[in-house]
Amino acid sequence: MKTLYFMRHGLTEMNVAGKWSGRTETSLTQEGRDQAKLAGKAAKDLSIDAIVCSTMGRAVETAEIVAKEIGYPLDQIHKSSLLIERDFGSFEGTPWQPDLDLDGFADVESVDTLKNRAILALEWVESIPGDTILIVSHGATGRMLRHVVDSSIPFKGASRFSNAEIHELKRTPEV
Repeated sequence: MKTLYFMRHGLTEMNVAGKWSGRTETSLTQEGRDQAKLAGKAAKDLSIDAIVCSTMGRAVETAEIVAKEIGYPLDQIHKSSLLIERDFGSFEGTPWQPDLDLDGFADVESVDTLKNRAILALEWVESIPGDTILIVSHGATGRMLRHVVDSSIPFKGASRFSNAEIHELKRTPEV
């Protein structure tokens, strides 16, 4: 069974501005680049065999910074649109509201759609050669991946991932 690590991209301009930025491209800040570099230094001890990431710029840049730190070839980073951030619809670019329940808004990607995408993403990740894989993606996508891997951790109300911190995705224990 593969060991999976998840890392949310580094801090972005829209994170700093406190705005929703699901499918909106937003650049990493210098702090975000520094966070990614520190995460890369920490990842040296994880024996990463493969790096996969979202196709969105902030995730790609974060993955490339980590790859440089651990000596992983940039041209071997696997990218997939399955790992892009949740579509927040008309909330994109508006002030972030942490307690807003997004279910029921017609233009927001539903939790069910996000979950189905996370299931497909994990199947794809499992097909990549290597025993230890780092997934670089986004907050809501990461929380759903964590929920799919361990259903005892809810998607809603679960702790959020900080920027550029690496977490092991631990599977639900078999009964």
